[in-house]
Amino acid sequence: MNDIQTEVETRMLQVPGARLHYEVRGAGPVLLMIPGAPADAGALAGLAACLAGRYTVVTYDQRGLSRSTLTEPPADQNVAVFSDDAHRLLAALGDGPAYVVGNSGGALTALDLAARHPEQVRALVVHEPPLPELLPDRDHWRAVFQDVYDTYRDQGAGAAMGKFIATVAGLDAAPPAMPDPSQLPPEALEAMGRIQGNLDHFLAHILLPVLRFAPDITALRSGPVPVAVGVGTASGDGVPALSARALAERLGVEPLAFPGDHQGLAIDVVACAEIIHTALA
Repeated sequence: MNDIQTEVETRMLQVPGARLHYEVRGAGPVLLMIPGAPADAGALAGLAACLAGRYTVVTYDQRGLSRSTLTEPPADQNVAVFSDDAHRLLAALGDGPAYVVGNSGGALTALDLAARHPEQVRALVVHEPPLPELLPDRDHWRAVFQDVYDTYRDQGAGAAMGKFIATVAGLDAAPPAMPDPSQLPPEALEAMGRIQGNLDHFLAHILLPVLRFAPDITALRSGPVPVAVGVGTASGDGVPALSARALAERLGVEPLAFPGDHQGLAIDVVACAEIIHTALA
């Protein structure tokens, strides 16, 4: 794996209703990496650095999050809006079809992009996409996420995120240990601060509409884009891992085993980069 430090070029793209912040590093075929809310491009920076020796890696903040500012009043955002942004970003890059990696909620954007604009996607890897609409107990999960939203309205972002994190880890799992801020490098502290600033927009305008998304399985199965679906080996029975297994079954593919849990792409970056490169190749 190439671990050479690469220059990061920051750019902006005007799209309807927003200005997208994106970052370009490395050389080779284009690899677009899409993070899930409330995180931003910083969540995938370590992984991007590992892959930049093989790809021109493009990461970005989805609209309304961190440095991708809205140019219209805040409103509910659905997956189609996010995938339109990804479509426009790839068109602006202008290098033909790209490899795409989507993580968590960013995987939903990636799936919709591949279904609606397959000519832009050479191959796709999605890591633990939260798709409660594919689960047999869909109505249960709808009620759970409605409760997260109601908790946000009644008690604020802190209480709501506690409930939301439980749906990621598994409702009976112990909450994940939080990192010690004093042990984190400055860029990680900065990214945590940006995520904290995204919570209100995420809970008010992204959570519920995005989690009502169901991918176009027929288009994905019949289309030209190879889709690999990743699941963390340490993930329990939270919505993302359950969803990934359900998606893989519907697509007729075996899930890819990634190290770690739902946060694996941000933590074990070297191993994850190798798995992604192998899957894309």
